[in-house]
Amino acid sequence: MSEIVMRPIGYVHNNVENKKDVAWGQDVSTIHLEEEYYSGLEGLSDFSHAIIIYHLDKAVYDKEKHLQRRPQNRDDMPLVGIFSQRGKDRPNRIGMTSVQIVNVEDTQLNVKGLDAIDGTVVLDIKPYYPVYDKKDAIVPEWVDRLMEHYF
Repeated sequence: MSEIVMRPIGYVHNNVENKKDVAWGQDVSTIHLEEEYYSGLEGLSDFSHAIIIYHLDKAVYDKEKHLQRRPQNRDDMPLVGIFSQRGKDRPNRIGMTSVQIVNVEDTQLNVKGLDAIDGTVVLDIKPYYPVYDKKDAIVPEWVDRLMEHYF
């Protein structure tokens, strides 16, 4: 298996110090970019949303514990595989969240609803395109129950 090397483009700064499973919706985060990427923000302020891809550095994947589990370890959730849920403890600790853009500054991006803790490494930022990122997607009924208090 070959090694994949990625470099941070920036870091998340917010008031979230510990992992949590709910109430991310009101959290405002600032993504401070590395200097070489500042100009990459040009034009992003024309979008309402972006997709943030980041490294879940505090996540710990244990195949026996995480390959199949109930989302958020809730008894009212079905037993499903890791690829059927957005759990943080994944084989390749990659996180991805669609966020609302609050504003774009010269060196940073301010967003709402990013489920990442303070200091998290940001790997990429992509604009949200409804034509690619479908709003009319179908999910199982348990996903709506799971997300009731997430955002």
